[in-house]
Amino acid sequence: MWVILAMVLTLASSSSSQLSFGFYKKSCPGLESTVRSTIMSSLFGDPTAAAALLRLSFHDCQVGGCDASILLNNKGSITSEMVSDRNFGVRELAIIDRIKAAVDAQCGGGEVSCADIVALAGRDAAAIAGGPDFPIQLGRRDATFASNRAADAALPPPTISVDKFLEIFRAMGMSIEESVAIMGAHTLGVGHCLNIVNRLYPTLDSNLNPFYAARLRISCPVSDPRFILNTTTVMNDFTSLRFDNRYYQEVSSRLGLFSIDAALGQDSRTSTAVAKFAQDQNQFFQTYITAYQKLTAHKVLTGSSGQIRKNCRYVN
Repeated sequence: MWVILAMVLTLASSSSSQLSFGFYKKSCPGLESTVRSTIMSSLFGDPTAAAALLRLSFHDCQVGGCDASILLNNKGSITSEMVSDRNFGVRELAIIDRIKAAVDAQCGGGEVSCADIVALAGRDAAAIAGGPDFPIQLGRRDATFASNRAADAALPPPTISVDKFLEIFRAMGMSIEESVAIMGAHTLGVGHCLNIVNRLYPTLDSNLNPFYAARLRISCPVSDPRFILNTTTVMNDFTSLRFDNRYYQEVSSRLGLFSIDAALGQDSRTSTAVAKFAQDQNQFFQTYITAYQKLTAHKVLTGSSGQIRKNCRYVN
């Protein structure tokens, strides 16, 4: 299976031409086991960190490619992407710092990029939570610049249309099925009331199950953003700590949390894939694998571009 997946990636976009599956075979052979063991110890203390790490990788890759720009702090001309409203709720950057320290202690500083660590962390978080385990190509390098405005422009809101949604992932080489599969990441974690009150007030979204809406209104009783606590959340689905196909089952039953979730279940271009994944978890997993590989290989920095940061939060 892994050989087949390697062949798929060989045919991917030219931006990943210098990535490889054995990139750290000689320079840091224990990289992947170190990343996974560090994440497992973190999840033991906080199981919700799996969703956070997966979201972190997604948000990094959607702003200029998977280059760890999301980790950079404000300094000089750099304005942190974390300042962007679109990164509201993104957390657990400290886990990436711990992984980086562990990897550098084992293999020496300057060997492994923060960008590769973020991509591996997203994969491993989902796998540990019950999702598929699979190889990804490595060899990314780290960005030397970040901008909160770039994040504002690149990260889609939860109210994104299906047209725009498909356009974004088509640019990464994904098919419609792969685009729907990548949204399966919503099976982990929680959503913030701030991002769903538009579906509840002043009138209910017609694509929302009214009984589910009544429950959401209990958790999110007000519509004015000034009175919504940042910590007020609701589960993305009823198995929010497990990576499975429950997301698609709930979308099919009009229980999708975000506007885009509901729209995917209604649009004729995407509803077939939603129904298929709701019935067949294995099919979802296999399609998610190729989708995540494409996401994390899109517009990456390789070769002499970028750098290998010594500290993930600052350029060298």
